[in-house]
Order: sequence, then C-alpha cells, then structure tokens
Amino acid sequence: MSGGREKRCSSPMLPATSEIASATATAKQATAATPRLLRRKSQRGNWFTRKCFHAAYYYLDDPPHHPNAPQVDWEVPVKIGDEIRAAVPVNEFAKHVASLHADGDIGFSREYEAIQNECISDDLPCEHSQHPENKRKNRYLNITAYDHSRVHLHPTPGQKKNLDYINANFIDGYQKGHAFIGTQGPLPDTFDCFWRMIWEQRVAIIVMITNLVERGRRKCDMYWPKDGVETYGVIQVKLIEEEVMSTYTVRTLQIKHLKLKKKKQCNTEKLVYQYHYTNWPDHGTPDHPLPVLNFVKKSSAANPAEAGPIVVHCSAGVGRTGTYIVLDAMLKQIQQKSIVNVFGFLRHIRAQRNFLVQTEEQYIFLHDALVEAIASGETNLMAEQVEELKNCTPYLEQQYKNIIQFQPKDIHIASAMKQVNSIKNRGAIFPIEGSRVHLTPKPGEDGSDYINASWLHGFRRLRDFIVTQHPMAHTIKDFWQMVWDHNAQTVVLLSSLDDINFAQFWPDEATPIESDHYRVKYLNKTNKSDYVSRDFVIQSIQDDYELTVKMLHCPSWPEMSNPNSIYDFIVDVHERCNDYRNGPIVIVDRYGGAQACTFCAISSLAIEMEYCSTANVYQYAKLYHNKRPGVWTSSEDIRVIYNILSFLPGNLNLLKRTALRTEFEDVTTATPDLYSKICSNGNVPQHVILQQQQLHMLQLQQQHLETQQQQLQQQQQQQQQQQTALHETVSTPTTDTNPSLLPILSLLPPTVAPMSFNSSTPTPPPQPSSPTPSPQAIQMPSPSDLSYQISPTVANATSPATPATVTATATPTTPTTPTTVLPITPTIPLASPNSLTLTNANFHTVTNNAADLMEHQQQQMLALMQQQTQLQQQYNTHQHHNNVGDLLMNNADNSPTTSPTIINNNNNNNNVTNAAATDAQNLDIVG
Repeated sequence: MSGGREKRCSSPMLPATSEIASATATAKQATAATPRLLRRKSQRGNWFTRKCFHAAYYYLDDPPHHPNAPQVDWEVPVKIGDEIRAAVPVNEFAKHVASLHADGDIGFSREYEAIQNECISDDLPCEHSQHPENKRKNRYLNITAYDHSRVHLHPTPGQKKNLDYINANFIDGYQKGHAFIGTQGPLPDTFDCFWRMIWEQRVAIIVMITNLVERGRRKCDMYWPKDGVETYGVIQVKLIEEEVMSTYTVRTLQIKHLKLKKKKQCNTEKLVYQYHYTNWPDHGTPDHPLPVLNFVKKSSAANPAEAGPIVVHCSAGVGRTGTYIVLDAMLKQIQQKSIVNVFGFLRHIRAQRNFLVQTEEQYIFLHDALVEAIASGETNLMAEQVEELKNCTPYLEQQYKNIIQFQPKDIHIASAMKQVNSIKNRGAIFPIEGSRVHLTPKPGEDGSDYINASWLHGFRRLRDFIVTQHPMAHTIKDFWQMVWDHNAQTVVLLSSLDDINFAQFWPDEATPIESDHYRVKYLNKTNKSDYVSRDFVIQSIQDDYELTVKMLHCPSWPEMSNPNSIYDFIVDVHERCNDYRNGPIVIVDRYGGAQACTFCAISSLAIEMEYCSTANVYQYAKLYHNKRPGVWTSSEDIRVIYNILSFLPGNLNLLKRTALRTEFEDVTTATPDLYSKICSNGNVPQHVILQQQQLHMLQLQQQHLETQQQQLQQQQQQQQQQQTALHETVSTPTTDTNPSLLPILSLLPPTVAPMSFNSSTPTPPPQPSSPTPSPQAIQMPSPSDLSYQISPTVANATSPATPATVTATATPTTPTTPTTVLPITPTIPLASPNSLTLTNANFHTVTNNAADLMEHQQQQMLALMQQQTQLQQQYNTHQHHNNVGDLLMNNADNSPTTSPTIINNNNNNNNVTNAAATDAQNLDIVG
C-alpha cells in the first residue's frame, strides 16, 4: 500500500531538467526561454528565482500539455491499518452500507478518517496558489489548487506568465482522465479567467451546486448575465434561455471570443449549458437522494462526446463538487462492472484537488444515494417504455414496495397526533412535520397553526401543490385561511359531495364566509363537459387587498369521458389569470390521498415529458409518499399513473404555460433566509414576510426607546452635577432627586446613540414682588408655549442606520425660566439629536418630570417587547423546520474543521471581492 502511495504522489508534473536537456528540441526551447526568465528574476527578485527555475515552473512559449495527475489503480484492494478496502459487489452493497451505519455510523467514521489522514500526509505542492499575485483569486485561503493538476490558462499577448492561474483542477472520472474540472465559485475578479477557461477547455456543461447566497453569506458571485449580454474580458456571454425546475435550473448560454478572427474552420461562438442545482441545503445534505441522482444523470449525459471536461463548482469547489464527481463515477462503475468502490475512488481524486467530499456527512450521503440508485435502477423512462411497463405487474409491484419503504415514526407526525389536532383529521393520512402546511397561529390557541395538508413538489417548484382532505364543518375556516395565507388562486376539488360527511365548504351567492381577517364571496359558476368551474374573491377585512380564486370541481377524476378530457382538465388548471400571484395549486380529495397525488404526478410528468422526453414516475410517487405516507394503497395506484401518462398528447404546451424565472436579489437588500428560499424556487407566504417586517419595525422602535432612556439618564447626571454646584451658591437647599429612578435606570440596556432634544420656552417673567421662587412654586409651561423645529432629514423606516432627527428648541426670555422635558413619542426611529441643554436651577420639577417620562417610556418598551415576542413566536412556528437548520448551522459553525487556516471574517457578505475571506462558516462544509 505504501509503495502505491509513493508511486502515486512522487511523479513530477513535468520531466526533470536533465531530461529536457537531453532532448534537442526541448533544449532549444529552454535556451529561448532563458532570457525571459532572467528578466522576470530582475523584476520579482529571489521568490521567482527560487520557484520558476524549478522544473515544474519551466515556462515555454506555448503552454505545455497537462500531464495526468499521479496515477494508481484505484480499483485494486488496499490495506488501511488492519483492514482491507476493496470494491463491493452491487448485490452486497446495501448490506455493506448497513454495517457501516451500525453503532452510530462508526464504520463511516473510520473510513473517512483514514482518507483524511492520508491526504494530510500527501503534502502536495500548491505554490502557484500562494503566489502574491494569485492569492486574491482564491475565494478561501485554505482551498488551493495543486500544482500538478491545476488548469493552465492560455497566454494572451502582453500578459505576464504567472497570470495563467485559476483556482481549478483537472479531476478524473470513471475510466476517463480529466473528465472534470473542479473549481471554486467565481469571484468578480475572476469572471474573465473563468470564461477563458470555459472557452479554452472546450467546456459544454457547467454544473453549479450552490445558491449565490445561503444563510446571508455570499457563496458565489453571479458570473453570467441576468438578462441580455455581458462581456467578461475577451469572452462575451449571452443568456439565451432559462428553464426553472423544482430542484435545478438549466440555462443556455452563448459565448463568443471577441479576439479571434473568423476563419473557415474556427468557430468564434458556441453554446454552453449551465445545470444549476438549487435545492442542496446550505447545511448538511439533501433530505432524499433521488433528486440529486436524477440531476447527476441528466447533467452528465448532456455532455457531448467531443466536448471538453465538465466544470463542477459549488462555493469552495470541494464539498458538493466532490460529492457530484464521486456519484457520477460510481453510477458508471455500477452500470459497467456491477461493483462499487467509493473509498478507492475518493482516495484517488483527493490527490487531484484538496478536501473533495469535505465532511463525513457527505461521505455517508454518497453511500445512501448509491444504495437508492441500485434499488431503484433506471427510473427515467421514454414514452415507449411507459407504454410497455403499464401492464407489467411484477415491475409495478416491485416499484410499489420500494415506494412505500419509508414508514413514519411518531416524531414525524407529532403535530397531527396532538389531541387538539386529532379531531381535524378525517382518516389515517397525516402530513409529515417537515412538509406540512402551516396556518397563521392564533395567540394563545394551541394547534391553531395545524391543518391536514402537505406541500408537494411539481415540475417547476418545490411548493407547487398543496394536497389536503375535504374540509370538515369545523375546519372550513381553516381551509380558507390556508388559501388566504399562501395566496393560492386555484383550487382543484376531486371529491364528490354527499351533503353529510363531504358537504359544501364554499359560500353561496347569498351567504359569504367571514373570519376576523377575510371574507370569502361567491362570484359565478361555469359548467364544463366533465367539471364545474366556480369563481370566488377573498377580501381583507383590514384593507382593500383581494385575492381571486378559481375552483375546478371534477368528481369523476380520473375516470373521465376520454383520455383527452383528462389533459384538457389539466391544461385548464394551469391557466394563469391576469393577476396571478405565483401561489400554489390546492388539490382536494376526500382524504388527501391517491386521487390528489395522482393529479399532481400526472401534471408534473406531462411537463417533464415535454421538456426532456422522459418521465420519472418512481421519483414523484416515492417523494409524495415520504411527505404524505399512506397516499398509495396498492400497485394499482401506480399503474393508473402509467396508464394515464401513456395517453399523453403531444400538443399541450404546458412547458410554456408554466414557465418561471429565477429572481436574484441583491444580498444587501434581501432578507437572507427568504433569499435562499427564493433562489431555490420555494414559495414564501406573504404573511411570513409581513411578520418579519413587523418584527423589524418593532426592533427599531425598541431601539428608539432605549435611545431615549439613555438620553434621559445622561440628562439626570447633568442635573445632579448642576444641582451639586447649586448647593454651593444657593442658600436654599434643594431636596430630593427622585431616587426611585435608580432602579429603573439600572434595568435599561446600554445604547450607542443617545437621543436628546433641546427644550426651553419663553414664559412671563416673575412678579417683581416675588423673590427667587421655590421649586414647588414653579409652573410648568404648556405644550403650546413651546416651539418645535423638525429636522428635514427623515430616514426610511426600514433603514436603522439613517433615522430621523427631531430637535425641539426654544429661547428663554429670562434666566429664571424653568426648563422642562416633554414626553414626545415619535412613530419613526429617532437618533443623534443634539444634547439637552439645561438653563435653569430648578431641578426638582425637571427631575420629577424626567422620571415620569422614563416610566412612561419603560411601559412602552415593555409593551413593544411583549408584542415582539408574540410575533416572534408566530414566526418561529411557521419557520420551525428552518430553525432546526439554524441550530445545525450554529453547531457546524462552532465545530472544528480540518482546514489548516481559519480566519474570522464576519463581513464576508458585503466584502465579496475579498479573495481571502475564509472562516469555518464560509468553507464548503456547509454544502
């Protein structure tokens, strides 16, 4: 084993200097290159002398052919410690993976630790990544490109030789050298290098496995045009087409080299396809491997045989990038040799780029995904295969067994099993926690956020459908609340009415349905051949917001008059009204079961068949079961899908009807956790956005109150200082300073922006017969006696950095006029006003009035905090599954990493051009 490692790692990148000298042609090139090297020596000093005369850095007029990385037969068994690691036969792989999972995944830990330790001992050089002019091109300090396998950019006229660098490495595939290029997510400073590499390496497929922003952190910069044409260096890129799907997006890009002269055999333009996977979570691994396997197969198969390597990148280009490459290689090994050798292959490619498959969790996911791939086989079927298999009973029965393999535990259906919610369920089909639909909770009412409904993905979006049961008498308002909360404008009703258990749940013309927040009114009804269409409008009670809703009632589904009627109905469902707001389609049958899920599957598969001429019935059926167990009762339910799909007409044009665009927002303006959902095609409920806005405004108001409290505290200190000075000059002693303020002040949080305002007022002078009045005799001026000047600078309420400035000023006519502070409670944030100026020695009234003001503001603050807490609880309820992800992120952020260099950089979100913004949180271990 050790000999193999030495053989693999000791081979130099280029021939030794003596070997070059022994060849006549090479010696001639070396002689011609010498003057250039000497000139560079004088320019860059000893560093270049030390590095560039090394054989590995011997530059020639033309870039050398990249030699293969150190090679070793990774399919032969190797001995690691006391254990031999070898390829596993396909029929034994599931058992092998189960043994690795035993005792808390101890087997995986041992294997992954062995790979980690072996790579640490390699110590392969990365000198070019450390060059001072190249460091800024690295997104992370410790993610570098090995010298022996790095991608060399071709020289351009007048360019320095060391500008051939890009943080990218050639990586082998299954029985194919340089099948991939693994690279980091491009930086703004490396866009031109990235597109030069795409052109020079004849790349046809780019695989992107990250969102631009995840959890508020910049993971990758947008290196392609949002619309139209952009020029990056010498490469012009044009966005031709964009197809958004539930888990990934395919963009067609046309690239053109602006410096090449047109020749008969030289094409200056070509097409590149970007496969952008949008549903890999920002921490951990995907919930289920089926969508990932489908993505790997589709993107890998799209690469033409004559094209160059597939470029794969995530953020750092190691974690998810390595997972993709290993999956592709192992799927090919399974197909060709019926064996699997994850350990050997990963050990091999880790000598070509550092940290590939960066976490043990990703290593485990690889194995689980391959177990699923072996069990399910090829599930992307052509139209003729669908026709053949619809009557193949053994095949359908085996698929059904695999589809219903997941059996939920109590923790998966905890909300549905609550006593307060159990009466809301019709049958034995319950929504899984991670995919159940949430309602806006009612304060103090347990279970008010529950409805027996589940989110299901379609072809276009992760939240394309809501599948739910026929509403009961006591859940009718819950149903319409769900429609209102999630902006659903299409309802498909598949259950038949019996006026007893499955009664009408919509309003008639005379009687609307009303709640505290909305009113549902009936508009009209249209009879179609096999179904009835009804129109409603939901109106807000508080404002003039309205939502139009179309309900299509088809109780005969799917036994309709003819197969064409089935697809006519589907087309009608997907018709978008003029004010369509991109909400989900609500599908209702008696129990939220097979009828509803069949409709979702057929709708999605019809669009998929139109897009790529294949249909993956197995994937939709299995994922629907995992989100709503019990929807499929026998293999006949699966046969119905195959049967309906076999009658699919070719002129539906559903692809165009359902087209979406990915919306990219500026990270500095988008709410981070909402941004990640937008980029992954998730539907964000409007009320959740409003709740976040309300929370933000409450926080601003609370900050303002805290600022006022701080100002008053400073005011009291000034008063006490002046009162002490007054004791020395006034014979009449001043009395209490209201010590009751002290406990209140001790509870106030500190603030860095004290708020104060100048307030003094002209009042009638005292009577001549009156000596210096006592504090008790002073009369406070009325608000009408004060003149206020409002600063014209008023900030946006959503920008706490530039709040409004309010200054109240007045000029006293005599030095004996008392100064007072009026309790002003603005409705917009205030900050940085002028400091309060005291002009009177009568501090008793001032101090007591300040105490009243502080007590009043303290009450306001407490009320705001209570309101904020209630809103936060509501928001947390809706975002429960995201909060679990937050907890995982915090744990991951605090965990040690194998990276040799860790630098804290909390400002990485905005400083996107920082080439060395590395910390454990920003590494690709989060996906």
